[in-house]
Amino acid sequence: MSNPEQYDFVALGGGEAAKLLAWDLASNHGKKCAVIEHGPIAGACPTVACMPTKTLIHSAQLAHLARQVPASAPGTARADIKTDMAKVFTRKQDVVDGMADLFLGIFAETKAELIRGHGELVGPKTISCNGRLLTGETVLINTGSKALVDTSIPGLANAKPLTHVELLNIKTLPTHLIILGGGYVGIEFAQAYVRFGARVTVIERNAQVLKKEDSDVISALTKILAREGVEFLTSTSVTKVSGTSGDEVVLTLSGPGGPSEIIRGSHLLVSAGRTPNTSGIGLAEAGIQLSPAGHVAVDEQLRTSVPGVFAAGDCAGSPYFTHIGWDDHRVILASLTGSPREGGTANRQVPSTLFTSPELAHVGLREEEAKARGIPYRLTKAPMAAFLRSRALGETEGFAKALVEADGDKVLGFTALGPGAGELLPAVQLVMKLGLSYKELVDLIIVHPTMCEGLVDLFRSVPPRTG
Repeated sequence: MSNPEQYDFVALGGGEAAKLLAWDLASNHGKKCAVIEHGPIAGACPTVACMPTKTLIHSAQLAHLARQVPASAPGTARADIKTDMAKVFTRKQDVVDGMADLFLGIFAETKAELIRGHGELVGPKTISCNGRLLTGETVLINTGSKALVDTSIPGLANAKPLTHVELLNIKTLPTHLIILGGGYVGIEFAQAYVRFGARVTVIERNAQVLKKEDSDVISALTKILAREGVEFLTSTSVTKVSGTSGDEVVLTLSGPGGPSEIIRGSHLLVSAGRTPNTSGIGLAEAGIQLSPAGHVAVDEQLRTSVPGVFAAGDCAGSPYFTHIGWDDHRVILASLTGSPREGGTANRQVPSTLFTSPELAHVGLREEEAKARGIPYRLTKAPMAAFLRSRALGETEGFAKALVEADGDKVLGFTALGPGAGELLPAVQLVMKLGLSYKELVDLIIVHPTMCEGLVDLFRSVPPRTG
């Protein structure tokens, strides 16, 4: 094997942080950069996760709306509209291909090198790939995560279940899609596929789906999804699987209905968690330590146990969101350019949005979490109908709520279940980030009728301090 090629920056894995760091360091700092990626050119989010999923969800929303259009008589829904999944796939693939072309263009423009192939660390800062040896002054591990298939469930692996990757690529509509796991992925796909016309059942071992969310939020959301046709089996575990996904699968369940309930479906989607991609890439050979959960162990600046080697994104145990990967890149870039962010990743905001209809958006402290931790708060809550834009959209189900300090005016947390709820987050986030009073939101002049306008009434209703 040849002598190592010298680079200023080499990334093993082409996730969000890797691409952004390589592009920035190459174009703005004149660094010689390379990104090694054996999977999708653009990384997971644009090709097998966020973007294609949201594209599919949009197609499902259009199908749902089309069925609400009167056929021959006023108020008559059109049940005759069918979904052409081949065209849904084609539209999804067009978006994915466009993202790949976009990123290839940025690699060419910035002159950061994209190396296609499997990379493996053979030393602390040296990577082998395609017969080449690359060494970097700075090395980043950004290999992401993959769907977890619980091999302890008899027959599950042999049933060849789908993960989100395979489900995005099927061109026929399942007659009955069974989803193992009621997390973000499972719930978004559940609504999308029931809107396409499939029967959908979600099996969740916990007492509720989205187990970290407040129970009042999940109660409202699941009622909406159940009315659309999504079936929920909570406090239920799978004890055995037989058959093959895509043909017929038979699941034996243990839950409230008894220890041997049987459910049959045409397709099986596993969305019961993720595991970091940290095996088979030479971490031990490089002296890089792992956390007890199998992530690359990092400090608040995302530095590993080896000087000059960083890790970011899912494989480093950062919250599993693309926007957190974006922030990871900023933390590392600040260190590499001589101005480390104070505190690094500690105490940063972790906003989230579930892209169902209605959307579920959240940032900060949840109400049940505050109660469990004994944190006093003032609660303000408003029905989504008070957000006047929702009336114009005809989507008034849901609500918004916020937690404010009991003895101060800072916002501790915010949750909204409503149309476009994710778009409400930035205004609240900014107030929280700057440590401002919630009254700053009350005093804003917000365009009417927009969804954000409802924030004024929500925060105007904060109860007075008790002390």
